[in-house]
Amino acid sequence: MNKPLIQIADLCKSFATPGGEVRVLRDVAFSINAGERVAVVGASGAGKTTLMHILGGLDRPSSGQVLFEGASLFDSRGPALDAFRNRTIGFVFQFHQLLPEFSALENVMMPLLIGGMKRAAAAEIAVELLQQVGLEHRLSHKPGALSGGEQQRVAIARALVRKPRLLLADEPTGNLDSRTADGIYQLLDSMHERHGLTMIVVTHSMALDGKLDRVIELEDGALANDSLN
Repeated sequence: MNKPLIQIADLCKSFATPGGEVRVLRDVAFSINAGERVAVVGASGAGKTTLMHILGGLDRPSSGQVLFEGASLFDSRGPALDAFRNRTIGFVFQFHQLLPEFSALENVMMPLLIGGMKRAAAAEIAVELLQQVGLEHRLSHKPGALSGGEQQRVAIARALVRKPRLLLADEPTGNLDSRTADGIYQLLDSMHERHGLTMIVVTHSMALDGKLDRVIELEDGALANDSLN
């Protein structure tokens, strides 16, 4: 049996607003094993994206713990947390967040270049990943010349370029038609197998959450259901 990669205990997150404190997450607790494919579902405002941001180290909880292989994620701060996040976690967002002035190849290379890798070596890795996602014929195209599905494939390649162990995808098919969305799911599934990922996907798609190993449902910031498919 796989050991837990992530353990969450009594996780709470609140925001101060002019109208008072808003509690977004309430005592959320669960574990995720290495290699699992997990869907996080719930109505808008249930806390899904906030949970993903905390799991990715982009936001800090108000209270509670997030353990990665038994070590507290938020014991690290500043550059140490940034280094852990860049080395260990890949992110895929609904709106791609590609840099419009750069080509597909340059967008995928960017995390490696920022990390100090030489351009030739970064390009070799990026080309291989773009081939894996079926875009070897789009290397020089800028995002504006790519379809929505192609842009998301570039985003997936970029998320994997530093060989993360955890892939966090926030509504990766939310802006795509059903046929393109199914292709993105199939790609995520093949990347999961090829790269040995643990994958957590926020989704409103019943078709997508039904294809993953497990579904975690949030309701009003609390854990409402945690079930295997």
